Amino acid sequence: MNRRILTLVAALLPVLVLGAVGSTLTVPFVAFGPGPTVNTLGTVEGEGAEVVDVKGVEVDPTTGKLNMTTVSVRDGLSIFEAFGFWASGRYGLVPRAEVYPPDIPREKIDESNQRDFEASENNAELAALRYLNLPTAVMLDEIVDSGPADGVLRSGDELVSVNGAPITTPKDVIAAVSGQGPGSQVTVVYLRDSTEQQATITLGARPDDETKGYLGVTVREGARPPMRVTFNLADIGGPSAGLMFSLALIDKLTPGELNGGRFVAGTGTIEEDGVVGPIGGIQYKMMAAQEKGADTFLVPAANCDEARQRTPGGLRLVRVENLAGAVESLNALNAGKEPVGCG
Repeated sequence: MNRRILTLVAALLPVLVLGAVGSTLTVPFVAFGPGPTVNTLGTVEGEGAEVVDVKGVEVDPTTGKLNMTTVSVRDGLSIFEAFGFWASGRYGLVPRAEVYPPDIPREKIDESNQRDFEASENNAELAALRYLNLPTAVMLDEIVDSGPADGVLRSGDELVSVNGAPITTPKDVIAAVSGQGPGSQVTVVYLRDSTEQQATITLGARPDDETKGYLGVTVREGARPPMRVTFNLADIGGPSAGLMFSLALIDKLTPGELNGGRFVAGTGTIEEDGVVGPIGGIQYKMMAAQEKGADTFLVPAANCDEARQRTPGGLRLVRVENLAGAVESLNALNAGKEPVGCG
């Protein structure tokens, strides 16, 4: 009997060790898979706020969906979890170092992704406004505490001129201030609540270069008041929602339905001039869109080859190079024509 027990223990021990190691030891990989997809024409789940909220102007009613898509990233995988994700066919394994470089703290990576997302929101707004030939303005975004402009200027003020130089882009502010040294005085003309005001501000020294003047503000270009555009999605990183944000804004500011009332999804970065750039994880984004009911997917031109090889059944792919082309393709669909695809 003792010999049988010893034999059984000897046979089970490797299995027990393998189970313990496989369920606790992590692997240097992350799993990429389908992530959440959000209708940019709808409201934020659980909050009621519009995903793309437009105030100050009349907004055209919209129906259907223009969904942005995301990729989920699963980290800290055990051997068994990694194998399970890979075997499911819905996830791919990627070396962790490619997503989270070991020499960069995780929080820094998350901060960078958030900055990219915020930049994509601003680009999306500008691209849509320029496509529609609507006026833009340069506005104060943040005022540095205890900086030269603190207590004088406010977030939301629209800049008109600095030292007599007209302000039409954020670069104009830098140009007007950078040639002045610390201690110099600049005259700032601005609009607050539609009323023009003027202030004289003594420049401080730039933190990174004490020989140059410093106003202590950050600025952004956006819709000219009274129109105000706000993007209300949180906990989303990276720049790949830009295209769908722009299309949602255009749909809300123009008559008719850009999507024809259908379920359109897509992805792609966007520049201020409307150029659409490539993204990662296209196969997982298409999968998420198709599973939620999308029949059409907007694909950045640079992602078309990859997308064509992994297209989920029943999903129409539309090739997109820029914002104007995306609108033209959707208009073609609404007219019963077939837009340029990825074939």
